[in-house]
Amino acid sequence: MKALHTVVFFLFTIFLMADPQAIVTSSHYDLPPEAKAEKNFVTPNFTYGDTSVNYLDWSSGTEQRAKGKTNFSDFVYIELEGGAGWDWGEFYFFADIENPTKNWNNVPTDDRRFVIKPILDIKLGESDFYFHLQDYFLKSKTFFVNNLVPGIAYKYVNGDFWIRPFIGPHYQESTFYDGFNGYMAGWTFIYSFKIGEEKFMLSNWHEFEFNRNEEHYLYAGNPVGDGRSHGVNGALAFWWIPINALTAGVQYRYSNYKLGLDAYATAVIYSLKYNF
Repeated sequence: MKALHTVVFFLFTIFLMADPQAIVTSSHYDLPPEAKAEKNFVTPNFTYGDTSVNYLDWSSGTEQRAKGKTNFSDFVYIELEGGAGWDWGEFYFFADIENPTKNWNNVPTDDRRFVIKPILDIKLGESDFYFHLQDYFLKSKTFFVNNLVPGIAYKYVNGDFWIRPFIGPHYQESTFYDGFNGYMAGWTFIYSFKIGEEKFMLSNWHEFEFNRNEEHYLYAGNPVGDGRSHGVNGALAFWWIPINALTAGVQYRYSNYKLGLDAYATAVIYSLKYNF
């Protein structure tokens, strides 16, 4: 895990040192259709980035189902997001501070939390297949989880639409479970379009976990935490880019037998991004 965090720091440093002329300023979803000629192995063909403020509003049904279990509560989070692309692959990351105005010592889920998720895809030869490596890390005072997935991805591009499905084994370190925890498959897709002169995007990230270790979701034969050997997690988003520097969006957040809840959970996320 520490090695992956070192890679993240190295790639983020490259992102910060990139040629400003290579930065994609419209949005991290509005990627150039053709990669620019690569300068060298280290210098990216393009970079993109944004910072955002977001408000996540759980549905009342979700809060009822979570009552006495994970006790979901609405929260604000601040996010830094970015990435870069080379002839040999692509890198993406986001880092969040959840409940930034709350105290680290507050009772969960009213406490401050930190999240980082890096994703690295390395091209396999001249094909559209990639070695895929992603990690999700969340830390609070009373809980932490680290979900590492090495695997294979495939990228399909058709005009203003692209999708990258992936699959791989899932290794987890957390407050309650350490070790191999089944498999994860999923995808990310983006579709950019215009209505008149206005720019819009649809995006979706989706993850499906299966064949989880029983120690993760059973205790003395009774369901705990996620409660099943499988679960889903994701968000479907609609984005509007009124000007290159700003993106506004609404996201439908969903999960099932995930996030420590043995039930379906939904939320709406309202987002405003500054693109740089």
